[in-house]
Amino acid sequence: MDNDNYMETLITKDIKISVEAFYSEEYSKPSLREFIFTYQVTIQNLGAFTVQLLNRHWFIFDTAGFLREVQGDGVVGEQPILQPGESYNYQSWSNLSTEIGKMYGYYTMRETARKQQFKALIPEFDLIAPFKLN
Repeated sequence: MDNDNYMETLITKDIKISVEAFYSEEYSKPSLREFIFTYQVTIQNLGAFTVQLLNRHWFIFDTAGFLREVQGDGVVGEQPILQPGESYNYQSWSNLSTEIGKMYGYYTMRETARKQQFKALIPEFDLIAPFKLN
C-alpha cells in the first residue's frame, strides 16, 4: 500500500462514510489498459437510531470520459445493520481503462424503527496510479 493515499470523509444524516483508495499494481495490466484499484470503506452510525444499508449506487469515471454506474443490493453481499455508535468496514475494487479516475455515490439506508429511507452520500475519491504522479 502507498503512503501517499489519504482518506475522504463525508457525513450525511449522522452516517459518516470514509473511503481510502489504493492502486493494485499486482492485478493491473497497464499494457492492456487495465488499471485495478482497491478501496476501503468505513461506515459509522453517529446518530441515535439503528440503520441498515440496503443498496449501493456508484458513479465511476475515467480520464477517457467514460462513466460507469454500478447499482445493487448491499455491499460485498451484505446489508449491514448498524446500531448507534457502531461502524462497518469493507474492501472492494474497481477497474479503469485509464491510469486516473474517480468514484463517488451513495448508499440507500433505512432507519429500522421508523422504516424511513434516506441516501448517505459517499465522498468523491480519486483513483490514481502512483506512476502518474511522477
